[in-house]
Amino acid sequence: MKHKDRIREEVWKRLEEAKVGSFPKPLKGRIPNFVGAEKAAEKLQELKVFRQASVVKINPDAPQRPVRFLSLKMGKTVVMPTPRLREGFILLEPREIPLSRIKYASTIRGALTYGRLIPPENLPNIDLVVTGSVAVDMCGRRLGKGEGYSEIEWGILSELGKVDSETPILTTVHDLQIDPEIPSDPWDFTVDIIVTPTRILRNTCERRKPKGIMWEFLSKEKLREIPLLQELKKRYTENE
Repeated sequence: MKHKDRIREEVWKRLEEAKVGSFPKPLKGRIPNFVGAEKAAEKLQELKVFRQASVVKINPDAPQRPVRFLSLKMGKTVVMPTPRLREGFILLEPREIPLSRIKYASTIRGALTYGRLIPPENLPNIDLVVTGSVAVDMCGRRLGKGEGYSEIEWGILSELGKVDSETPILTTVHDLQIDPEIPSDPWDFTVDIIVTPTRILRNTCERRKPKGIMWEFLSKEKLREIPLLQELKKRYTENE
């Protein structure tokens, strides 16, 4: 089985060579934006799980900006992690955003303008998680850019009871980001649905959604980088 880093490199190269990568560039080192990201977002409306969701957690990366825009436009509350989780989570309430500013509010800068930084314990329960991916396979195993933020976000929200094993997870990607087989680590979750500009794919394999934060796998560096993790670690230690 291929190493995770090799798969990432292959996917970034594949998108570049097919000329389907979009701004920001270079694609390498990022959740890659792709031609057709808007079409993939529009296809979400075909999914009952998306139409019925009131609160959607969506990553802050560029290819999921159309998903944030569509969610806000449809009146959904959006929970967005701040980049690298440095400031925790932002809550975006459509009723608090002027209609003409919803598109701007779906950007990182706009979310910081129109959203509210909120402690994760005060977040509403989340009905649906939309995650970005560098690569994903047909069993829902995915790769991010290699820094573990999506898994940490899931761990935090799971620890606080905002998501659980029944919370659906989907990803929007280009068709070229689908890989035959991706290795998995204990902290990795699987996605339930893969949405591309051309199709909707459902995971029919075993699903994995770890509960809580796996402290034993977190480096001291990550703890230093993310103040929120330091706070939760302190609580965790006090409650032992």
